[in-house]
Amino acid sequence: MLATGSAQRNDRNPGSAKRYAGRRGASLDFLLECIGFPPDFSMEELVELVRRKGEPAAWRGQPDRHMRLSLGGGLEVRIDRESGRGPWNVLPHFQVPHRLRVAVDEIRPLPDSPFDALVIGWAAPSLDPDEARLLPGAYRLSAFVADARRLPRSLPFGHVLALSIAGFALDVTAIHPDEGDLDPEIRASRTRSRIAPLGAPGDPGGCADVSLRIRKVLRLVNPITNLPVEILEADAPERPLPLFVSRWQIERDRLELPRPGWRIEGTFLFSGRIAGGLPGPAAAARGSFG
Repeated sequence: MLATGSAQRNDRNPGSAKRYAGRRGASLDFLLECIGFPPDFSMEELVELVRRKGEPAAWRGQPDRHMRLSLGGGLEVRIDRESGRGPWNVLPHFQVPHRLRVAVDEIRPLPDSPFDALVIGWAAPSLDPDEARLLPGAYRLSAFVADARRLPRSLPFGHVLALSIAGFALDVTAIHPDEGDLDPEIRASRTRSRIAPLGAPGDPGGCADVSLRIRKVLRLVNPITNLPVEILEADAPERPLPLFVSRWQIERDRLELPRPGWRIEGTFLFSGRIAGGLPGPAAAARGSFG
């Protein structure tokens, strides 16, 4: 979660992204660069705009403390405040149009937010029981869901949920052609998808190091700043993963611009919502809608 600070946002420090990600109150407002807000955009101005023109966010609690503002094309800004005097937490959000199956190992509630949870499991689990015993899924996944109140109090180990998630760049390390003057072994390793959740002690949940091929670049415009926003549709098993990057980081670090057929590498924070697979009727979900 993100906390508002002074009117001028702090500059992004790529080297500290992993250390600060997932900590409430940390200076993570650079994630908003991924959806077209420049580094000097005022957080207070953005919060007031969402409060004035937005609407209550579903499954988030008191309507005046949990709000969303649609930017069009599935893009959203969400603001949350757990107490009347606490700081506002600001996050980018994307309504992903498709679902990814995840066989859930663990759901971790967040002690500072009853409305969020960390879902950990295997993405794209095999439908064949014999194959599933050898390899539970295509890749490991750790992602935040913003509608955790929909979850029952417990799920069977390996229960398959459908998640709609997107990745927001904490740090992009490389954008390059997917193939080149490389020996066959290196070329083969680069053409494979790699999604590796951070797993060292102290690493934030919901984050993964990725190396993925960009299959398509979709372009939107942030209506508040009138700046372009690019959605990188990246190849991944079963379903493509939408990724968002900061154009300011790419320019600052002198990286190549993303383009179809090229590969992107870096660390991303994955978040979204539950899109299906909940057992029983909706009335059994914890909490109420609103």
